[in-house]
Amino acid sequence: MTHIVRPYGDTLNDGAVQLSFTLPVPVGPRGREAARLFMEKLGFRHAEIVHAQALSEGFSFYVAYGRTEVSVDYDEIHIEEATGEKVYSMNEACEAIREKLGRKVVIVGACTGFDAHTVGIDAIMNMKGYNHHYGLERYQEVEAHNLGAQVPNEKLIDYALKVGADAILVSQIVTQKDVHVQNMTEFIELLQARGLRERFIVCAGGSRISNKLAVELGFDAGFGQGTYAEHVATFIIDRLAERQGRA
Repeated sequence: MTHIVRPYGDTLNDGAVQLSFTLPVPVGPRGREAARLFMEKLGFRHAEIVHAQALSEGFSFYVAYGRTEVSVDYDEIHIEEATGEKVYSMNEACEAIREKLGRKVVIVGACTGFDAHTVGIDAIMNMKGYNHHYGLERYQEVEAHNLGAQVPNEKLIDYALKVGADAILVSQIVTQKDVHVQNMTEFIELLQARGLRERFIVCAGGSRISNKLAVELGFDAGFGQGTYAEHVATFIIDRLAERQGRA
């Protein structure tokens, strides 16, 4: 049995899609027509430009509507997340640490490279957390160290060694030209060059980070949109317990 799905706007399965994009042309009738033709070449029917705005000289922004016949089989989609169905609450995480590990878990995190955005690492690490989900600093059985932003990969590794960290969290928000992939790859290469890859549990996070991408780059896990400190804590605790044979 298949479960075919396609976008809809007013009526189920009508294929309606809203799309926004920028073109390197001035705003005006020719620009709008260029945007409409672009939509048609993408395969959209009934393409309509509903908004056009000048950005700067020679550049314009468009919002378009269109309809598509493209669909996907939802039942054929399989995603491997870092954590399973069971995610510990903060209290459950602390209890699991006491029972399975018998000591505090030390976690070091930072936004590395030239990335200056701390929103991601703060949401996971800071005591107040994000969206009513407390960060790791509030977990009584976790010793959390948030180094902030623009931290060189080498410095993060050195600090993790200094405090005897169990896990390292690498946050990447800026993704233009795949700079996050380059920085994450460099981080893993540095660990391997120093013979430390198996010393730590290494996780990556960010708005465009998936578990699949992180694992492909050599991390233990990746956490993207919709994940909180609970997900990170659950993965780290269970992985540490596995290493100690107490899962």
